[in-house]
Amino acid sequence: MSRFLKVAGMTMLFGMVAFGANGKVYKLKMGLVANNSSNEYKAAEHFANNLKEKTNGQILLELYPGSQLGDDRTMIEQLSAGVLDFGFAEIGRFNIFFPEAQVYSLPYVIKDFNHMQKATSDTEIGKSLKNKIDKNLNITILSQAYNGTRQTTSNRAINSLEDMKGMKLRVPKAEANLEYAKNTGASPTPMAFSEVYLALQTNAVDGQENPLSAIRAQKFYEVQSYLAMTNHILNDQVYLVSNETLKKLPADLKKIVEDEAAVAANYHTQLFVNEEAEVINFFKTQGVTVTTPDLTKFSAAMQPFYDVYVKKNGSVGKKALEEITSIK
Repeated sequence: MSRFLKVAGMTMLFGMVAFGANGKVYKLKMGLVANNSSNEYKAAEHFANNLKEKTNGQILLELYPGSQLGDDRTMIEQLSAGVLDFGFAEIGRFNIFFPEAQVYSLPYVIKDFNHMQKATSDTEIGKSLKNKIDKNLNITILSQAYNGTRQTTSNRAINSLEDMKGMKLRVPKAEANLEYAKNTGASPTPMAFSEVYLALQTNAVDGQENPLSAIRAQKFYEVQSYLAMTNHILNDQVYLVSNETLKKLPADLKKIVEDEAAVAANYHTQLFVNEEAEVINFFKTQGVTVTTPDLTKFSAAMQPFYDVYVKKNGSVGKKALEEITSIK
């Protein structure tokens, strides 16, 4: 908790302000890693607008996109310390505090968003994780949204697992992504997101992996001729609120926050679903060849990584993996 105290001095920047004519006005803040042209920002803006409308202006939510308040870990710590009100994170990102949470990021373990929701809400691992986030981190998960599924672009066609061999694949410096590249036979090449376009353009790397929305937003289709629907990691976003914020809100406003977080998550999900429905055709109009390799071998290739996860997390990890993979 000592790291959290470093941000305690920011307390006066956040939280409640003055009194309005019809009751106390709460000026709250939400931090995002994504920029203000992203689907995440659009959903957060929808959340903010609905809160203002449904509370008759008693809750005013100010958005800070583009990592203005720090990276996702920093903002989780700010939420925990009570100096930030709302934020986003992938459920698997909580592995930095609770290692067993990595199960949600293991390639090919989560099949689709419906599976992700069940894995988060209906399992012992999911319930345990939510409780730890609440009790140990002082944060409540309000809702969960779909945030895209990661696919692979390249300068050569990927029709099978064998086509991945030797490919220099840019990945973020995250274990799940590094292991996806390694276990498919590619050469994982971590680098900053801002450097990826030039690296692809100059063939410093052969490919990269990201959700379709990011591939379009970053215009990677301009410098990559092939898109393989590898569906290797499903990204989610959980809507987070500091328990300190909830304590300050009267019951009626707290209920509105909970309800509108669910509404915003549904809107968030639909933004990504709608985009994915049309973006493939867009890529094709840009000259990109889209392939759909058989993913059976891709999934089987991840077994060594699953074994590492279980070894690291013992019986808890073994049960979590079994529980989630058995969901129908």
